[in-house]
Amino acid sequence: MLSERQEKILKLIITEYIKLAKPVGSNLICKELKCSSATVRNEMASLEELGLLEKTHTSSGRIPSEKGYRYYVDHLMKPKELNGEDMLKLQIIFNNQQLELADYLSESLKLIADMTSYTSIVLGGTSHDNKLKEISVVPIDAENLIIIVVTDKGHVENKKVYLKNVSLEEIKKTVNLINDLIVGTPIDEVSSKLEFEIKPIIGRYVKEHEMVYNTFYQVFKDFSSKNVNVVGKNNILKQPEFNNIEKIQNIFGKLENQKEIIDNITEENNDIKIYIGKENNLDDEVTVIKTKYHSKGEEGTIAIVGPKRMDYDRVVTLLEYIKENIEK
Repeated sequence: MLSERQEKILKLIITEYIKLAKPVGSNLICKELKCSSATVRNEMASLEELGLLEKTHTSSGRIPSEKGYRYYVDHLMKPKELNGEDMLKLQIIFNNQQLELADYLSESLKLIADMTSYTSIVLGGTSHDNKLKEISVVPIDAENLIIIVVTDKGHVENKKVYLKNVSLEEIKKTVNLINDLIVGTPIDEVSSKLEFEIKPIIGRYVKEHEMVYNTFYQVFKDFSSKNVNVVGKNNILKQPEFNNIEKIQNIFGKLENQKEIIDNITEENNDIKIYIGKENNLDDEVTVIKTKYHSKGEEGTIAIVGPKRMDYDRVVTLLEYIKENIEK
């Protein structure tokens, strides 16, 4: 463990670096702690030897290492109360009784991405946990209709589609075929079943079978892909750490890859967990703070991705507030 003075110096350097993204020199610490510059330099050198601070090539100041951030998170970070403005904005969302769970998640994570300038991610309950209960159609006019998909968990998804020169009778035959053969199938397997079980036989029942099949196939594909929602990806560009094209392209590529996100962001722990740099499987250059949520039989992951120089206490407080309100 560190001495009390070392902890104060480490905390001061980390909080200052989080705010300004610039190496912190001994002068600032001397003023804050009222110590001699020699004392502060010795303590900073000790913290560097312990691997908690790093020296940059461009400054005599120090920046936190991953190990330093981890020490801060585990031993020095204190819960931060939501300020009035943040709480009011979130309360407006959670006080809206008209919203569904997906809307609460989407709107609150959009707000957090905006407030923090980090990237927010929502992973809904895995599509495998939702099985197709029924599909139906509601015609709007001769060429437009709404396709409604209902799962066994009570999740309802609808999509407006345009089908020209296809009779309602043809569409109803397709719906009956899907309901007869595919009900009970996990949503993430429906597209495959359509491909191998419906596509080979639909031509026997439906004249314009190719157009109708492609429409229903796309509806299910869109439904299962809604499992991943990434908000504020461009916020990465606002962080001074990501100042070269290679880093940006690497992180963007991962945030655009649904499989990569599902594999590396999904959280099985009910507590809020913090993964700094090499601790997370997404990217060594970022911190991922995430938690699992449960609400009305549904579960998933909410996560915030940002630089290692993240405002940890604020993000943890925001995630705790969202999790608490979602699970009410």
